[in-house]
Amino acid sequence: MEAALRLSAEQGFSSVSLREVAKGAGITPAGFYRHFHDMDELGLILVDEIGLGLRQLLREARRTITGEGSAVKKSVHAFIDYITENAHLFRVLQGERMGSSPAFRKALFAEIDRFVEEVTEDLERGAKLLNQPLRDTALAAEAIVAVAFTLGAEALDLPKHKREQLTERLIKEVKMILRGALAPPRKKMK
Repeated sequence: MEAALRLSAEQGFSSVSLREVAKGAGITPAGFYRHFHDMDELGLILVDEIGLGLRQLLREARRTITGEGSAVKKSVHAFIDYITENAHLFRVLQGERMGSSPAFRKALFAEIDRFVEEVTEDLERGAKLLNQPLRDTALAAEAIVAVAFTLGAEALDLPKHKREQLTERLIKEVKMILRGALAPPRKKMK
């Protein structure tokens, strides 16, 4: 799997051959089939690993949230840390969203949908706790994920000091999305 990730990050998963993966892993092509049925199966397992790892990390970040305003900050920092520590995983995710394998694309979009669902649940829970209803929580979550994934891709190639600036920018943008999603206060009846 590590060989497939490394090669996919360099040239795209859909361009990587079974022989290249086997060679990169130090096994024969026949040995590959002891682990995976075909390249599509390997790709689907990679997608599962990417999504599961990212969701687990963000769940852990949410468990450590203590005060008002820290949820966005901790989640964004956890996200940026994860993708920079797992750049191969994230590059595959980003690069194959428009790749040639329909099964791979479908799995990627399903993972992104799961991620949006979790962010939606978090936003709904936070809105209840703070007694601040949000309009169209799912749409706000989708916007947050889209911005995070776009800026996340940008963060991978930045030096540390510029990555920190980008992280702060992402925090501001997520907060702007949330402010825009706040439901206006109800007018009191006279």
